[in-house]
Amino acid sequence: MITTEEFQTLLAPLAVLIPLFIAFVLPFLKKNDRLSHGIATAVAVIVEALVVYLVYSVWDRGTIIYVFGQKGATTSIPPGTGVPVRIMFEVDAMSSFMGLTVATVAMGASIYSLAFIKKHSGIEKYSSVMMLMLAGMLGLVFTGDIFNLFVFFEILSIASCALVAFRTKRWESGEAAFKYMVISTLGGLFLLFAVGIYYIQYGVLNIAAIASYISFTGMTRLNMIALAILIGVFAMKAGGVPMHFWTPDAYAAAPAPITIMLKTASLTYLYALFRTTFTLYSISVDVRTVGWIIIIIGLLSMFIGVTMAIPQHDVKRLMAYHAISQTGYMMLGVGVGMATLGTAAINTYGIKAMEGGIFHIINNAMYKGLLFLTAGALFYATGTRDLNKMGGLARRMPVTT
Repeated sequence: MITTEEFQTLLAPLAVLIPLFIAFVLPFLKKNDRLSHGIATAVAVIVEALVVYLVYSVWDRGTIIYVFGQKGATTSIPPGTGVPVRIMFEVDAMSSFMGLTVATVAMGASIYSLAFIKKHSGIEKYSSVMMLMLAGMLGLVFTGDIFNLFVFFEILSIASCALVAFRTKRWESGEAAFKYMVISTLGGLFLLFAVGIYYIQYGVLNIAAIASYISFTGMTRLNMIALAILIGVFAMKAGGVPMHFWTPDAYAAAPAPITIMLKTASLTYLYALFRTTFTLYSISVDVRTVGWIIIIIGLLSMFIGVTMAIPQHDVKRLMAYHAISQTGYMMLGVGVGMATLGTAAINTYGIKAMEGGIFHIINNAMYKGLLFLTAGALFYATGTRDLNKMGGLARRMPVTT
């Protein structure tokens, strides 16, 4: 009989593996759109319940570790060697709340899509890829080793690209998907290169173990190169300036439920930026210069994003540029944290900046997701994304106006 504590340990892998399994089952349910999406929606609700319980479990017990292929929490092969080489999920307060954000948005997008499926065919593929995307985001948030960070990065990138291109008959969808595919391919290659740098130096892939080695060896040239790659890859996937060119096209071309999933995916990349930089490169390592570089990227994103939003008439492109500016605020939290945490006199400000950046990730996922759903409702009612043609909404949408 499984105990409560053992079941709590299984929550994170179940939340990832269930939608991953369903993603491969749904394509076999051809010509039954309602059934396939009904199953996907039910799975999204189940995952939400699992993650809610996971948040409670972390609050009650502290960090929860699940090691694949090992009944207990032994993280090394053979046990006792002290070298973590197993695949593992490590869920703490930060990752559990980020997972809750992801699961909540995915459940909302799945329910919202119940109206969306009435106007489109091939929904079994849509639902399948959405489940794959959910598994990729949760895996990226929960993983405790850097190679599987890359694996879930790739799963999420492939699923996101497929969803952007879902409306195959529209040229803008193909163009947006191509741009997203290019930046995802480049990001994946460079991220794998960074993983190789860590493995060549230390012979381990566990994030906590790598962090321990870095605190001992200090900032070698290879470590600095790996850090620069991580920042570049995650900033590009999050839509930070000057690597933001894909964001307006992808957000505008995708249907509303897909757009909020894309936005949440961008926020999981920002989470990965927070997690890797502050776990691998702790306050014992001097990375103030890197912090200032991130601050500059954040400030540019804040200014350019909101400036480009002002002249937009397409409601979704306007929101996309505004999302870029909000990415800048979150990156500012990372940058200020890295620039100040090594200085005792201003340590507190760095911690507050990090907390603010993390909180804004969760905050932005909720309000920006609702804004994109509102834009989808407007397009559903009016048939246009042009703000200049949306007059008289009170007559067309009397209940929700």
